[in-house]
Formats: sequence, structure tokens, C-alpha cells
Amino acid sequence: QVQVVQSGGGSVQPGGSLILSCTISGLPLDNYAIGWFREAPGREREEVLCIGSGAWPSRYGDSVKGRFTMSRHNDENTAYLHMNSLKPEDTAKYWCGAVSWDCPRELPYVYRYYGQGTQVTVSS
Repeated sequence: QVQVVQSGGGSVQPGGSLILSCTISGLPLDNYAIGWFREAPGREREEVLCIGSGAWPSRYGDSVKGRFTMSRHNDENTAYLHMNSLKPEDTAKYWCGAVSWDCPRELPYVYRYYGQGTQVTVSS
């Protein structure tokens, strides 16, 4: 049985940092891309970051380049989203997902397996 469990998130002031984690069990992670996307009311789903499996490329959302990074540790079955220099417009619900091999490349960024989502709120 596949489980994707997210943790982290919460509220932070502008300029602050947060780390989200995504722990995936029941999958051979070497064969899966792991990524994050976000959703906010009134805005379309937005790609955040994704690391492909093997030689498949990573993908970055334009709005987070230079501020967010992602790491994956297959031996720990966990991926992390490191969010720095957070802005109010980063406020959204963040989702972790896993899909075979390659990262989703276009809306709606469909994954095969999803975490439960976690809210990130950036405000002063």
C-alpha cells in the first residue's frame, strides 16, 4: 500500500523560511519523480519543484527560482522542500506527489500518488 505523508508548513512572516517534508512508503522511489505543486483560492494550480527519477530532468516553477530548493533522499523515503525568502504570494496549500520517472510538464501537473496537502501562510 502506497502512503504519502506530508509534514511541516504553517504560518511565517515575509522573508522567513519553512521546510516541508514528504515521506513516501510502498514505492521503489528510484523509479519515481517526486514533486510539489501548490493551489490557492482564485489561482490556478502552480508548479513548484520536481526532481525526476534517474536521468529525467528537474523542474522549477518560475516564481520560486532562487528561493526554493528541493532535496530527495531515497534511502529515507523522504523529500524536502526548502522555502526561503517567503512572500505573501507564496501563501497556498502545498501538495507533494509521486509519478513514474518524469515530472509532470504542464497543467494540471498530474501525479499518480498524492500527499494530504499542507497549508503555508505568509503574512505579517
